[in-house]
Amino acid sequence: MITATDRVQQASQWCLRLAEGDLSVEARRDFDVWTADPENALAFEDAARVWQALERSHLSPQLIEMRRSALDKLRRAEAASWSRGTSHRWRYVSIAASLVVILIGAALWVRFAPVTYVTGIGERQVIALADGSMLTLDAQSEVAVRYNGNRRDLSLRRGRAKFQVAKDPLRPFSVSAADKMVVATGTQFSVELLSRKVRVVLYEGAVEVLATETLQPVTITAATRHQRDPGLLPGRELIAPTEQAVAQTQPVDLLRAASWEAGQVAFNDEPLATAVERMNRYTNVPLEIGDEQAATVRISGVFAAGEPEAFIEGVTGVFPVRVDEVAGRRVFRSTR
Repeated sequence: MITATDRVQQASQWCLRLAEGDLSVEARRDFDVWTADPENALAFEDAARVWQALERSHLSPQLIEMRRSALDKLRRAEAASWSRGTSHRWRYVSIAASLVVILIGAALWVRFAPVTYVTGIGERQVIALADGSMLTLDAQSEVAVRYNGNRRDLSLRRGRAKFQVAKDPLRPFSVSAADKMVVATGTQFSVELLSRKVRVVLYEGAVEVLATETLQPVTITAATRHQRDPGLLPGRELIAPTEQAVAQTQPVDLLRAASWEAGQVAFNDEPLATAVERMNRYTNVPLEIGDEQAATVRISGVFAAGEPEAFIEGVTGVFPVRVDEVAGRRVFRSTR
């Protein structure tokens, strides 16, 4: 019984021989017989597609060397066939074909493996993606990007990122975050993972927020739904708890929402616990919450990112909390 691995090996052998030059009449007849099997034909089509893509693409020096080595192996096998006979020849061709299998696998990894972008504490980064879209990463954030012929798939693994999407109606642009997925074609929005919630701010255009398990739109509660449109509109923020297929929306000041891109962090009537989690993206000495009362104190204001002392001074000077130094840690506690 021919296994899938056998088919790939055989397809790689034929791919290699065709890359070297014209086949003899006998070899062409063998090739036609082999490809008469539909599964063989599909295996060869896949191998040939990758091999041809390698010829057209900008390869790394390592992949170029692997391709050259495979062809050299075949040439030596051809020369050896005159003195060693057909069985020896095919043994050498199999060795050469094994390099093609490795090469094809490496090429598929290069083409389809995600590219990951990561920022550290206090670091922000702007990346131009291959399709002309722009990706902006907040501090301590991570996004994986995977493009193919039909889709543009990204994944926010932690932190926050803003996406300015190049229009391409034929290739949806999707961003996964926890158990939610934001789908767009040409728009501008941000996605944030914060306090076990997925937060989506829509700056312009339109997006659909789905639950990844069902691929159905999340349900926006009636109390927060915009009167003219039940979905997410520009100038609003969607907040969806993880592991739930429901969400709330609220109006948002887009200038303040984007202030992190300019090195500021803005809060509008948000729990101190959420504010501390955001501020910790910018400091090497994390802030902590010491009790539930402090966690639920709601704060507003704009603070400089990376200046925790100014944040502490501003919060403790206005809101009913203090900061205690505990074994080198700075802990917010309620004063009520």
